[in-house]
Amino acid sequence: MQDMLTNIWRLTSYISNRFIQFIEDLVHRDTNRWTRNFRVTPVLFSSVQCSKGYTGSTSSQPPQIGGENNGIGERKVSNNCKELLVDKRSVILNVNYIFSIIPSILLKSLTLPLFGVQYAWSLGMAPWRYSFLCIRCTQVHIHRIKSRAWKTWHGSSDDIGWLQHAPEMPPVQDGTSRFLELLSDIRSPILNGEHSLPSSFVYLLIPGLFSNHGPLYFVAPKRFFSKMGLACHIAKVNSEASVEHNALELKQYIEEIYWGSGKPVMLLGHSKGGIDAAAALSIYWSDLKDKVAGLALVQSPYGGTPIASDILREGQIGDKATRRIMELIICKIIKGDIRAMEDLTYEKRKEFIMKHKLSLDIPLISFHSEASMAPGVLATLTHIAHAELPSLPLLKYSIDESDSYVESGRQVPVMIPASAAMAVSALHLRLRYGAKSDGLVTCCDAEVPGSVVVRPNMKLDHAWMVYSSKHRSSNEPNACEMCEALLALLVELGDTKREVEQIL
Repeated sequence: MQDMLTNIWRLTSYISNRFIQFIEDLVHRDTNRWTRNFRVTPVLFSSVQCSKGYTGSTSSQPPQIGGENNGIGERKVSNNCKELLVDKRSVILNVNYIFSIIPSILLKSLTLPLFGVQYAWSLGMAPWRYSFLCIRCTQVHIHRIKSRAWKTWHGSSDDIGWLQHAPEMPPVQDGTSRFLELLSDIRSPILNGEHSLPSSFVYLLIPGLFSNHGPLYFVAPKRFFSKMGLACHIAKVNSEASVEHNALELKQYIEEIYWGSGKPVMLLGHSKGGIDAAAALSIYWSDLKDKVAGLALVQSPYGGTPIASDILREGQIGDKATRRIMELIICKIIKGDIRAMEDLTYEKRKEFIMKHKLSLDIPLISFHSEASMAPGVLATLTHIAHAELPSLPLLKYSIDESDSYVESGRQVPVMIPASAAMAVSALHLRLRYGAKSDGLVTCCDAEVPGSVVVRPNMKLDHAWMVYSSKHRSSNEPNACEMCEALLALLVELGDTKREVEQIL
């Protein structure tokens, strides 16, 4: 209502000013025209009067010329005539100016009350206008705070498990029973550990995020496969780099292995390593389709992870401060790339999966597990590295033992409570979202569409598959045996697929 009245007053003022200007222009135009027509008359009139004053009568006879007095009188009369003409012109101009400004004065005097009312209205409405502006700013600020609070509280509730509800996504197949059979055969004391992995493949283990800072990452499975006489490698990639960067490095790494050995490559990626391997096959499938025999994704956040999304989500409370802290840790301290973590968010994963489709012509396995949240895991320690003690020459020469024994005695295992941290994280995800997870990746987000899914009924956290844990029961399978069973199932899937293709 206030804006409407203000606009009406402005329109009224504009129309009145334009009308006054129009009247003034008309008056000036008529005055100037009348002045031009009238200026000849004073000159003629003045000439006649000057002539009369010169002769001293009204006679039409020409003036007498001659004599000294006549010359002096002529000059005096001439000067008086000029002064009279100038005075009359000045009077005419003053009268014209007065007549020209009278309409303007009258019109402005009529519109002066309107300007006064408008000014009084503006002064009266100024406090109300300022109050409304303050209220509007407060409403916007409160709405922004509510939006941030709601986005922070809501978190990833709508994103967890989006792959199962996405249209045109192929269904998954359950391969848990066959996996458990293969695992039982590997651990069977009667069969003396039946190892069925063929040597016609090269087995490539792809580590996950921050693996460069864990020296024992995938070391135990590699040694296990090497003792079986199998060609096994750990991919040398920068785990803190982006997914697309690692995809290119893996593509080149796979091509080098293939051209060097002449054997197809079996891929097993853990966590982000599985994402990097799937990205390499999605982007460079035309170059790798004859060089890769299968892919197993172990605890990989193929659909995304709520941990990365909740940390880096924009628009939530403290989003900028949290991002600066993560950039400091990843970019400055670890010397990595913040995109490595961004690529694991739901937003980035949705964008990548919709843009780059993973081919179903290759055998795929998805493995996920649930972390234990029992109080006993708080006492479980995970062996991630070795710390070497400084050498003591006097001590070394004082005892008669082999160098290898002394060397091994100087190594101290580095143990961290990784299982306890995973248990706390899994409990957080369970209470907040009601989702089962291994501590970092929810089970539903680890299932790749179109793959064979392995869901073992075992309490295994996210770090268990790549690091060995203390106080683990000998009756339970270890990480090396689990990896072997996964690769054996992958080989079977490849053989079955080839047989079907030959029949068709």
